[in-house]
Amino acid sequence: MAKMQANQMRAGMVIEFEGQRYTIIRQNIMIPGKGNAIIQVDMRNIKTGSKKDQRWRTADVVERLETSDEEFTFSYAEGDNIVLMHPETFEQTTVSKDILGDRLPFLVENMTVQVRMIEGEPVAMTLPEQVTLEIVEADPVVKGQTASSSYKPALLSNGVKTMVPPFVTQGDRIVVKTEDGSYVERAKG
Repeated sequence: MAKMQANQMRAGMVIEFEGQRYTIIRQNIMIPGKGNAIIQVDMRNIKTGSKKDQRWRTADVVERLETSDEEFTFSYAEGDNIVLMHPETFEQTTVSKDILGDRLPFLVENMTVQVRMIEGEPVAMTLPEQVTLEIVEADPVVKGQTASSSYKPALLSNGVKTMVPPFVTQGDRIVVKTEDGSYVERAKG
């Protein structure tokens, strides 16, 4: 374990706090009108999956756990678990679906993912920044709307709703961000 100042925490890091391991989900520095800056951190308990909000002063010291990132290929979902395969050894690893949280719908078969390991145990998973999906349902264009200012709701093939430009129609394939499901561009080819 390595010590670091609280203001060095970033999303994806793993820390030990009060005898438990947590993955940092979000970190925000708040500077009040008076006094020192405060670090507001949203974190998820690795074992229980429960979320916790914690505040530190910028000078506070936290224990950062050493992690290693490994590349895996998503094979299939089985109940509450995801089965991943190591591309070189073909060894299968099972992880809980909770590891992805809100990003789970963006996991597609044969997708390459990064898995963060602590002492051989998977604790976090990162998806590619963007994924291409098909639009299964889109509202028709309303006459008089301009493409620059208005978006319309659409349902993606993974069941997620997103806002798309008026020219996008049902059956189109689009690129979306896996972080929040927002539209990036029409898929090429």
